Order: sequence, then structure tokens, then C-alpha cells
Amino acid sequence: MEIKTDIYLGDSKEVLKDILDNSVDLIFTSPPYADQRKKTYGGIHPDQYAEWFLPISEQLLRVLNPSGTFVLNIKEKAVNGERSTYVLELILALRKQGWLWTEEFVWHKKNSYPGKWPNRFRDSWERLLQFNKSKSFNMYQEEVMVPMGDWAKKRLLNLSDTDKKRDVSKVGSGFGKNISNWENRDKAYPTNVLHLATECNNKNHSAAFPESLPEWFIKLFTKENDIVLDPFMGSGTTNFVAKKMNRNSIGIDILPEYYNMVKEKIEEFSYVLFEPKVKYEKTKIRRRVAIR
Repeated sequence: MEIKTDIYLGDSKEVLKDILDNSVDLIFTSPPYADQRKKTYGGIHPDQYAEWFLPISEQLLRVLNPSGTFVLNIKEKAVNGERSTYVLELILALRKQGWLWTEEFVWHKKNSYPGKWPNRFRDSWERLLQFNKSKSFNMYQEEVMVPMGDWAKKRLLNLSDTDKKRDVSKVGSGFGKNISNWENRDKAYPTNVLHLATECNNKNHSAAFPESLPEWFIKLFTKENDIVLDPFMGSGTTNFVAKKMNRNSIGIDILPEYYNMVKEKIEEFSYVLFEPKVKYEKTKIRRRVAIR
């Protein structure tokens, strides 16, 4: 099956209307953050952010496969010495809209540039919020397993009787562990903290994330020939990674310069543009700049 990448110029909440219901397997995106990238995207005030985002997420909820996943990369900032609450407000609004907030991942930027302010230090992390339409969704955990690590060499050397049975947490959380289950294994499941370096080259975009970020989530939530959607495409990182991993993808951006940049790169790699996909059919697409 031929892998295809389709990109569109326009406002996501309008372009998304031309994609069929339940046709996308993974949505991975990083929208403009509140009051940031003003020179690029105009900026959305934190008080209006949820109101601005909900018409888009309504369409995302419609196009996502019931077994699919929506991963939202977003981050609040500190203003006047206090953290903004707009991300928390957005989470609550998305839950009211029908989304399940199933998990939160943290991207630790392990090469973050140092800094200091009078009342805080530099942020070196961002949120990746996982939302789903149902509690039953596709998740391929074995695809993101990591080496066991040196701790296992000593920890598994002399196991106690407690280590050989399920030891229930003493704080009443319901969690437990059986240390002996990990004998003779060379890989373990990761935590929900991703230690990934930022990109040294910003790819001619003001907020490009590293390829390793969408790659990890594409591995975790999709298989080959699935469809990945980024409704805030930017420099096209999600789409390029999806192509490398034999996934179909859709990208949308409202700015002509980013659309044209990604289109040129796609054509260089002989991607197929504007052809009907297996899981959705395209009608007339608006290739215009919409005013927010």
C-alpha cells in the first residue's frame, strides 16, 4: 500500500470538516500557546484560549477513530510571578466536550539552556496530554520499551521472599509490583517522562519540536499504514516522521509560508499530494488564509 502525505492551507476548524468521521488513528499536534508566537500566529489570550480551541477539538473528536488517540503538546507560562491556568481550564473544557483525559506525559528537555529569574528557574519541560474517545484504545507498549539499565544487575541478584510475590503498595493506591517478574529480561516499559533533547536547528519555524517526540508517540499508538493528523503542521515534523515510519499523514497550517515550505520538502521526497486516502475522501478543500 502506498504511503501518502496530504497537506492543506487553511484554518483547521474549517479544513477538518472535509475529513470523514472516525478516519484518523493518531492526532499529534502542538498548537500556538496562549499569548506566545504573537509575531507568527497573532497570539490567543489565556482567558479566550479554551473558547478558541473548542471548535477545533470538536472536529478532532469527530475525525478520530474510536480506538485512536489525541496527544496535545502544550505548556503554560508564568506571568507577573504566577503560573497561568489556561491549560488546566482547557483540560476541563475538553472533558465537558466529550474527551477522556487518560494520561499526561512530560517531555524533559535534557539540553535546556540554563536561566534564572528572581522567583524561579528556567522551564525544562512541556506537557503532552493524552485524550481519547473511549477507554479502549490502541496502544503498542512493546514498541517503546527501553533497556533494563544497570540497576537491574544488583537489584535482581539476590531476591527476597517479598520480591518473589506481588507486593501491594502500602499507601492504598492499589498498585503493586513483583520484582522477580523482571529476571532474565533485557528491556522494561518506560515511564511517562520522556528525556529528549530539543532541536539545535529550528527548521525555519519558531516552535519546532524534535523528530524524536512525534516518533515516540507514533510508535506507541499506531502501526504501519495508519493515519496521523497534525492540525497545526508548522514545519511538518510530524508528517515527515510519519512518512519515515510508513504511516499516512495529514497536515494543516494557516500560514502560507509554512505550507509552501512543507510542500516543497514533500515534493523533494516524492511524496504523493492531494490523492484520495484509504480512510477518507476529500471534497473541495479551502486553500486560503483564514482570519481568526
